[in-house]
Amino acid sequence: MKALLIYPSFPDTFWSFRHSLKFIHKKSAFPPLGLLTVGAMFPEEWDKRVVDLNVTKLTEKDLAWADCAFVSAMVVQRKSARQIISRCKNAGVKVVAGGPLFTAEYELFDDVDHFVLNEAELTLPSFLADFKHGSAKRIYATHEFADLGQTPTPMWELINLKHYATMSIQFSRGCPFNCDFCNVTTLLGHRVRIKSSAQIIAELDGLYRMGWRGQVFFVDDNFIGNKKYLLTQLLPALIEWRKEKKGFLFNTEASINLADNEDLMDTMVEAGFDTVFIGIETPDEESLAGCNKKQNKNRNLIDSVKRIQRTGLQVQGGFIVGFDSDGPSIFQRQIDFIQKSGIVTAMVGLLQAPPGTKLYERLKGEGRLQGLVSGDNVDGTTNIIPKMDLNQLLKGYSKILKHIYRPRPYYRRVKTFLREYKAPKISIPVDFQRFLAVFRTSIRIGIFGKERIQYWNLLVWTLFRCPKLLPLAITLAMHGHHFRKICKL
Repeated sequence: MKALLIYPSFPDTFWSFRHSLKFIHKKSAFPPLGLLTVGAMFPEEWDKRVVDLNVTKLTEKDLAWADCAFVSAMVVQRKSARQIISRCKNAGVKVVAGGPLFTAEYELFDDVDHFVLNEAELTLPSFLADFKHGSAKRIYATHEFADLGQTPTPMWELINLKHYATMSIQFSRGCPFNCDFCNVTTLLGHRVRIKSSAQIIAELDGLYRMGWRGQVFFVDDNFIGNKKYLLTQLLPALIEWRKEKKGFLFNTEASINLADNEDLMDTMVEAGFDTVFIGIETPDEESLAGCNKKQNKNRNLIDSVKRIQRTGLQVQGGFIVGFDSDGPSIFQRQIDFIQKSGIVTAMVGLLQAPPGTKLYERLKGEGRLQGLVSGDNVDGTTNIIPKMDLNQLLKGYSKILKHIYRPRPYYRRVKTFLREYKAPKISIPVDFQRFLAVFRTSIRIGIFGKERIQYWNLLVWTLFRCPKLLPLAITLAMHGHHFRKICKL
């Protein structure tokens, strides 16, 4: 049996980093981790081929080769997924679909032959058994959650690692919190399930053997969901593993209460972590209470952010406007918070209500839903009828993006961050492509970019104030270029 594993393309979004990837000659920010993991679940006798449309094209030869196409997608990949399904059907190839998009919206895809929904560890074996005997059902779903101790190591050999800026691995699934607008607990549950340290080390060993030395993203929605295991098992194992290794800086996602545990922060940095994404959402206490963001309430959020940054972890932040309690002042308050906090990578989106969330159910009851969520955090769309006048909301939202990503305030924010940030002791080995990236950045941004004055000012400032952070300053300049393209500034 020949299985074609297809990953749809991402549109030009905030997290695609498409415009900054050009500086380092990479085609995609992240690999299709889900498909690589699913590929390891197939019988050994199956032939497997991955086509990631973010790095290559789906050809007629691919379709002619395949007995069956397996498509996995997130909501933001909806358009590309539909195009793939259409091409497969026209070529007479059966389509099997799974992942977050199809788990939430399978009713909208009539052309799909089989759905393998929820967690593949539980639903894929049943499908494969039935498929082998010619009795496969259309839908395989479960309300149970998988034991991650049984999850195999992703098949890295199915992709060319050189196409990607960052590798991805997963330690845990589930989140102990219950924010009204978030569908993580709907998809993955409240109970935090984890892989063993041995599993994570095996995955890292696989990447190391294949020559990877760069960034690795732990894709967990909340990496610190099981603090005890992190401190006593995983982080010590990572520290030991890295002693004989070059490179390998880690980044992940966590809740703001990370700031309350100095030991955990210090150990993460020692283990090789240098960046963490945190859902800040809003500085407004009433809005935090309204969306059940308990972990962010009753604390000085800016102090928490700076505490994390001073430890040696760059904080990336998610922000939302459009809560029911948001008034006209929220837009300037968000701007002020982002600038004062030194959160350089600030993703600001309009409130959306994904299916399955408490917010979705409440607004459905109030008759305040319209259309589907786009999955794109910064495209200026929402499936919610807001309490604030929509034109006022959109105008205010545009004001935030235009301010925080204009060259002057953006580069000012980079300096605010670098003043607080503790330089990591670990560095990524310098290769020829990274050297060329500096050259390309100096030409494209430093000579032809409208931010060129701010760019050279930042580099000179960094050389005198914190020279060890010069590579990071250049990286943030690349990211700023991407964000301005996304925000059409």
